[in-house]
Amino acid sequence: MLPRKREGQGDVVEGETENNNNSNTIKYVSVTSPVKRHRISDTAAADSTVNDDTFAIRNSSGSSSVVEPAMAPGDSNHNDIDEDLHSRQLAVYGRETMRRLFASNVLVSGMQGLGAEIAKNLILAGVKSVTLHDEGVVELWDLSSNFVFSEDDVGKNRALASVQKLQELNNAVVISTLTTKLTKEQLSNFQAVVFTDISLEKAIEFNDYCHNHQPPISFIKSEVRGLFGTVFCDFGPAFTVFDVDGEEPHTGIIASISNDNPALVSCVDDERLEFQDGDLVVFSEVHGMTELNDGKPRKIKSARPYSFTLEEDTTAFGTYVKGGIVTQVKQPKMLNFKPLREALKEPGDFLLSDFAKFDRPLLLHIAFQALDKFISDFGCFPVAGSEEDAQKLASIAANINECLGEGKVEDINPKLLRQFAFGAKAVLNPMAAMFGGIVGQEVVKACSGKFHPLFQFFYFDSVESLPAEPLDPSDFKPLNSRYDAQISVFGSKLQKKLEDAKVFMVGSGALGCEFLKNLALMGVSCGSQGKLTITDDDVIEKSNLSRQFLFRDWNIGQAKSTVAASAAASINPRLKIEALQNRVGPETEGVFNDTFWEKLTVVINALDNVNARLYVDQRCLYFQKPLLESGTLGAKCNTQMVIPHLTENYGASRDPPEKQAPMCTVHSFPHNIDHCLTWARSEFEGLLEKTPAEVNAYLSNPVEYASSMKNAGDAQAKDNLERVLECLDREKCETFQDCITWARLRFEDYFVNRVKQLIFTFPEEAATSTGAPFWSAPKRFPHPLQFSAADTSHLNFIIAASILRAETFGISVPDWVKNPKMLSEAVDKVIVPDFQPREGVKIETDEKAASLSTASVDDAAVINELLLKLELCRNNLPSGFRMKPISFEKDDDTNYHMDLIAGLANMRARNYSIPEVDKLKAKFIAGRIIPAIATSTAMATGLVCLELYKVLDGAHKVEDYRNTFANLALPLFSMAEPVPPKVMKHRDMSWTVWDRWILKDNPTLRELIQWLKDKGLNAYSISYGSCLLFNSMFPRHKERLDKKVVDVAREIAKAELPPYRSHLDVVVACEDDDDNDIDIPQVSIYYG
Repeated sequence: MLPRKREGQGDVVEGETENNNNSNTIKYVSVTSPVKRHRISDTAAADSTVNDDTFAIRNSSGSSSVVEPAMAPGDSNHNDIDEDLHSRQLAVYGRETMRRLFASNVLVSGMQGLGAEIAKNLILAGVKSVTLHDEGVVELWDLSSNFVFSEDDVGKNRALASVQKLQELNNAVVISTLTTKLTKEQLSNFQAVVFTDISLEKAIEFNDYCHNHQPPISFIKSEVRGLFGTVFCDFGPAFTVFDVDGEEPHTGIIASISNDNPALVSCVDDERLEFQDGDLVVFSEVHGMTELNDGKPRKIKSARPYSFTLEEDTTAFGTYVKGGIVTQVKQPKMLNFKPLREALKEPGDFLLSDFAKFDRPLLLHIAFQALDKFISDFGCFPVAGSEEDAQKLASIAANINECLGEGKVEDINPKLLRQFAFGAKAVLNPMAAMFGGIVGQEVVKACSGKFHPLFQFFYFDSVESLPAEPLDPSDFKPLNSRYDAQISVFGSKLQKKLEDAKVFMVGSGALGCEFLKNLALMGVSCGSQGKLTITDDDVIEKSNLSRQFLFRDWNIGQAKSTVAASAAASINPRLKIEALQNRVGPETEGVFNDTFWEKLTVVINALDNVNARLYVDQRCLYFQKPLLESGTLGAKCNTQMVIPHLTENYGASRDPPEKQAPMCTVHSFPHNIDHCLTWARSEFEGLLEKTPAEVNAYLSNPVEYASSMKNAGDAQAKDNLERVLECLDREKCETFQDCITWARLRFEDYFVNRVKQLIFTFPEEAATSTGAPFWSAPKRFPHPLQFSAADTSHLNFIIAASILRAETFGISVPDWVKNPKMLSEAVDKVIVPDFQPREGVKIETDEKAASLSTASVDDAAVINELLLKLELCRNNLPSGFRMKPISFEKDDDTNYHMDLIAGLANMRARNYSIPEVDKLKAKFIAGRIIPAIATSTAMATGLVCLELYKVLDGAHKVEDYRNTFANLALPLFSMAEPVPPKVMKHRDMSWTVWDRWILKDNPTLRELIQWLKDKGLNAYSISYGSCLLFNSMFPRHKERLDKKVVDVAREIAKAELPPYRSHLDVVVACEDDDDNDIDIPQVSIYYG
């Protein structure tokens, strides 16, 4: 049993309960373009700036208890942040940015599809208020792009019709409406204003007011016209960006610094440095050359992977001895925006998205001005299909171009202007989704100073999405349907293809919700022949609600796919949708069988892990189905089109494996907080999940368990038994005081005794076998802690550890545990044995070691002895005794899981003088949270749906498709053609990864070999799965040659061929006549 002090008398003090709540892999594909190939890593930066000042709390109506004046960027109104709801967004923005958002009032003017998308993203982000402005009424036409309208809303004011559904997204945001003509004076109520449907004349008037206002009001003008879109930003004459990219400051561990002018700084080769010439850095923990520890930012140059030159004369400084951390200092950036009236004449550099359209932005700059003049002159938009209207627009554009003088466009491109004119009235859902993401992110930047704003014009088009075959003007005629806006761009034939499509969407999380909304508005799978199948095996959690916008708080705990399907059907009641809760993988091929895959038109991935993506990719390859792939990570997103026979498949390129810290580093030599948190998560799972589960495995079947341990007979089995015995004997808990004792002794073991043993085995002056100092970078010399009940972090560790220990033993937790005085008294009763370091203790230092368990010749004997002791313990246990294993759950702030992990990590960090982190930052790292925001998700799905038009049209070439990498933080858009598949050739044949050779009529092995021989291929090995059916090297295999391939597979490979399948696939290794290996496609043998 656990030791304890004698019960002592103590005063009972009633006190306040202490509040402990104050403190994404994905594999991404790049595009092929002149821009460097981009990949998104699995780890992401979170804003490390933590402001723990007291802040005002919002009341239930969503308004703040403190009335704030209009806020200039940089101010922050301290509102309470619901970390359960906003955890993924906090991982992108950080607390300070979130607080600035919570203080921001935003106007969105124009509630067609684009306005609704922008408002949705801002409401999900959690701004203080959104005011919706629109003087117009809902038309059937609007239902092509606005997800909040239904046919019942036709004739109602757009702003009023939008309020209820948008309010459901976030009750903490105040949503109001304006339905009359705006005056510029009304704009002073907002920190940012967005206009999506406004004339240039009015825009210039409003922008002048905003630009000259004190403080300036951030002004954004955006339009989507058919397959063309634009954004203009003006955040005032002097706007400060506090964080230009949102990435964590780069760091390096110093190995040496020279006494030179300039000084050369070398770092350990643990990780490549990410510094760039001109960066400012600060130094800390430098021994010897202590002059550098003054906190003064210094400029670097000649940055290399493991060294850089410091613009500093260190000849008179002390000689470098050891240690040191160098950290990048991120500098604010001042931007001087021009007002719209000036920027129209002198637009400066345009932000490019597609390098194949280098000259397109200036042409679109003219086209959008021409459209504004057309509407001003004629009082309406150009009519879709009207050559006369297109000619009028082209003529206006030509006149504007002529006025540009030397800056004019050489080729006014009448064909493009014709396409622009035809679709000018239409707001398409994919364009609205894409631009809704971009503009929503710009508003966040305007309100917070987080990330670099778009400076100042952005133009985009996706004319490649138009049908490959020319359309007759009659195709554009409206049909008095909700899809008329889309028909005015693509024609009625493509609309029919959209409606009859059979789509399989895998996943209904953040990407899935956006896709479902887009597909419903586009009319995909809404026809009599259409069907949309969606599957997701997950349930809704609170943290989903900040970006998975089809879910509400009353849906928490329900199946994602079912709720999402129901919500999508409410957007468009004609949607033919089936929701499943199956994971897509080899184990569900009975559900998603050959017939299911063969009927599909297209597959859309909305997944959050690489393995599932790779599986779906292989299925699409096999059945030759288009796969539309996308992913997000914080403000970054990417899309990849996988088109049969035109592009490479998703699995054709792989990210390098994520670098793992060596086992010995994590357990004995951590040098950053990630190492400490990795160790803490491992200890949590070992103590509270694996060991109790191991105890239950033993108690459930002692005889079988003992037999398996004896058969294993290794160090791992011995370790398991020792842990089980500890739980049931020496560390068994029967009362809550026992749990406190266990927690206190764990503290002593982890943070005192182990460190004492480590520095006894490797003293500070220890040397390696080569004579180099053992404790040289990146190793950090540790110091044992001294437990103190006066240290709240020590007590918080005891609280979390004892409560969770009690949970595993089914012991009730008394209320007094949260009273610091009473807890201190309980801890004081614990007898802490003295510890003396021992000679000869082996501590693993080999970075290649995969396990810390050390094998011994006596393992078998020790295992027998442990099993005997366990048997004695079992006999003393109450009948039916079982422990309760605890599975780590990061998203419940009341369960003490993160309290314990943060406590373990921070105490360990304190041992090694590593900066500690708060519970939220610990949650991001230990919980492996993938940062996510609504804006990048919306943009990714919009881009994919622009490609979906091409896929369903069915006649596009590879050069029409686009893969995209985007980073809304910078902002950066990089689009390019997909990479074609690799072509293999033999004689007059050629094939790619998309090809599969089919052999019918149930052939024998001999017939298969002869069939290949006729193609000039000599088969020497045939396998099914991992089993060899035939190899020419084995004489006995020749006896199989006249057997049917399917019979050999059943007999040799024990193939269990399901009744729904009529073929099996074999892999054949072949040579040509010159003995060169030829990589041939998979061969399908049909036997049914």
